[in-house]
Amino acid sequence: MLALGKLLELTLAGREPAEKTQLTVEGVRMRWMGEGALEVRPPEARDNGTDLLLSAGIHGNETAPIELLDELIRSIARGDLKPRARILFLFGNPDAMRRGARFVEQDVNRLFNGRHLQSGGAEALRACELERLAASFFSLPERYRLHYDLHTAIRGSTIEQFALYPWKEGRQHSRLELARLRAAGMSAVLLQNKPSIVFSAYTYDQLGAEAFTLELGKARPFGQNQQVNLGPLRLCLEQLIEGTEPERDDDLEGLQLFSVAREVIKRTDAFTFNLADDVENFSPLEKGYVLAEDAGGSRWVVEEEGARIIFPNPRVKNGLRAGILIVPTDADSLG
Repeated sequence: MLALGKLLELTLAGREPAEKTQLTVEGVRMRWMGEGALEVRPPEARDNGTDLLLSAGIHGNETAPIELLDELIRSIARGDLKPRARILFLFGNPDAMRRGARFVEQDVNRLFNGRHLQSGGAEALRACELERLAASFFSLPERYRLHYDLHTAIRGSTIEQFALYPWKEGRQHSRLELARLRAAGMSAVLLQNKPSIVFSAYTYDQLGAEAFTLELGKARPFGQNQQVNLGPLRLCLEQLIEGTEPERDDDLEGLQLFSVAREVIKRTDAFTFNLADDVENFSPLEKGYVLAEDAGGSRWVVEEEGARIIFPNPRVKNGLRAGILIVPTDADSLG
């Protein structure tokens, strides 16, 4: 196996490879682009015009998707996977990965779309570097651009695997991409309704990629992800890499769609959630329930029919989103 197939090992050790570029027997070029970054380019005659960005480890303790990308990279380096797509693999926050922590000082996934310019420190610089790498990768014209940013959640979920679809004014949702997500094992998709500062929102909004944040279960340490079934996603990614996807129609039957009703923003240190610490994502909420409270008598009362909560986290910094209220929607609402 080529040494660059050990990108995860190099990243966790904080080492640079001795050789920055290597070729497989089939002529696939693997090029080290910097810490935690590897570009894979097929021979020109095999290139099918797809540019695929796969990122994981934006939160350093979300190990299941990191291990999945490691397996794909090693398969390419061994010659078992024979790419027809260009691929950029990114491990997002190496310092946090080495510590087994979500982040060191700042949540990197709240520093995109220019937010890193309003901050400082190593993680702001890393977000800037990730934007640069993505922009360079997606700079070639007339190619299909797709980005999956792979995560696991802090808490459990009644819907274990789901995707978040970014928003941009005037841009329509892709039913084909939604059907691909369903085939990849996603049971639900949250359709967002405003600009965001996460990585997939940056590549969607600024770089014209079809881009999604994929939540793949609960965060666990390295080597403890046996309960996470990533088989359908891995098959989908292998097919994307090798250009062997079956033809898909745009039938979305069985895929649950949700839209954002409201974001819960933490304003002060007095903020409290009226939820158990172990409440799961997609837990239903009754109308009239006082979901959260903050200083000055501020309250979030559930007004929506069929409301659910995702990503409740009262420990975020003041001014950031502490949770999202969502409601079911259907395919007729797709823009």
